[in-house]
Amino acid sequence: MKGMTKKAYLALLSLAIAAFAIGTTEFVIVGLLPTVAVDLNITVVEAGKLITGYALALAVGTPLVVVLTGKVVKKNLLLLLLLVFTLGNGVAAIASNYEVLMLSRVITAISHGVFFSVATIVATDIVPNEKRGSAISIMFSGLTVATIAGVPIGTMIGQQFGWRMTFATVAFLGLIGLIATWLSIEPSSNNDKAPTIRDIKQLLSHPRIMLALSMTIFGFGATFSIFTYLAPILEQISGFSPQVISYLLLLYGVAVAIGNVVGGKLANQAPVNSLKRIFLLQGIVLLVQYWLLPLKVVSIFSIMILGLFAFMMSPGVQVNVVNMAEKYVPTAKNVASALNISAFNIGIALGSFLGSLAVDTLSYLDTAWVGALMAFLASLIAYVNIRLDQKRINGVINK
Repeated sequence: MKGMTKKAYLALLSLAIAAFAIGTTEFVIVGLLPTVAVDLNITVVEAGKLITGYALALAVGTPLVVVLTGKVVKKNLLLLLLLVFTLGNGVAAIASNYEVLMLSRVITAISHGVFFSVATIVATDIVPNEKRGSAISIMFSGLTVATIAGVPIGTMIGQQFGWRMTFATVAFLGLIGLIATWLSIEPSSNNDKAPTIRDIKQLLSHPRIMLALSMTIFGFGATFSIFTYLAPILEQISGFSPQVISYLLLLYGVAVAIGNVVGGKLANQAPVNSLKRIFLLQGIVLLVQYWLLPLKVVSIFSIMILGLFAFMMSPGVQVNVVNMAEKYVPTAKNVASALNISAFNIGIALGSFLGSLAVDTLSYLDTAWVGALMAFLASLIAYVNIRLDQKRINGVINK
């Protein structure tokens, strides 16, 4: 890639491989819930808590573990996290009861969140400043590919060979990611000041950091308000057969990958300016799904556009939070990245929850305008950030 050394590109690819394994283990459980429930003799609702527990462990545990491991050299920390991730999925593969499976999910969730926060810093440190957005988009492409291929393949493996085989496969992928990271990431001295609990408090009490995190929550939540129910929408509203839906979701995933690359390029220079436009367009795209998805032929095109904007904001919000931390709380850059990973998962939980309320009280299609409102709110927050930056430059405010 232009402006990026071969060594840096290989390092980013190794992080993407690890991200693929991690992304797969987070979402694949959705397709395995009925199988897990029957095998462990629990209800589907109880099995669903494996998703909630994962998200809560990630959101709460990530910043705390980042603080505790702040003095560890980043390469060594990445290797340790991938080892824990691999072992956690290995435990899941042999779990004999619900409690052990939940424990394994909590362990892997924490390693998930810390990995992405540290990998973000590594990715931005090995490229020039003007390539930060592209570097993060390459690293996050592993998460995107997990959405495209990892989840459906993992679900298929679970259906054919049992859910334990899915987790065993993910553990193997984690091992591959560990080896790739060990071979390609250069060890470097950790000159950054070790983060502390005080850094978390400073970040959470700073209005600009909170605005940045809220953009992540509402922007990512907008995607998951409708994505959570995309399969039943395509079947019950658009009128596609279950066999065709898998191909439509593949088209959606390809569009997500393209959008992720575009978002990375847009985030290279002025992330907040690009985010304002991305969120606005995302909101419009989500809103028109209310009228487009019931039209069978048109819906094929509409879900591709939906996928294009689904994760386009990811590189921008991540770069923005790191930039904000460097400007206002420079000692807490790693923690800021961790908090943004937590914000991603809070957004997933919030978007899915609001989407479920729309489905329960109204209809599947009403998830479209719910997501649109969240995206418009994220765009408004981006606009407020831009105005605050302009006032700061003009000397009106000093924050």
